[in-house]
Amino acid sequence: MADDRGALRHGEYKIPGGKLVVVDLQVRGGCLQQVSLSGDFFLEPPEVLDDINQALNGLSVDAGPDHIVECVLGALPAGTEMFGLSAEGIAEVVRRALS
Repeated sequence: MADDRGALRHGEYKIPGGKLVVVDLQVRGGCLQQVSLSGDFFLEPPEVLDDINQALNGLSVDAGPDHIVECVLGALPAGTEMFGLSAEGIAEVVRRALS
């Protein structure tokens, strides 16, 4: 994928049986930057959202869904609960933002 020199990207995905997930990000140097995940889902503890955003920052635009899922799951502390959201749903919305 071409380097978009800071192009803003937006993606939305309605998780089947779940909630709407939205991502806004920039692409710089072939990597995701300033990733901001939002939507009508819930996380417990809520601070985990920052951990997920941080885990996605710096990923290559060529990262496949499995690698994105791995990064998201690796950012979640033990005991994290996701309501209306999944690591696979996050991977899908990121890929949609990049397509």
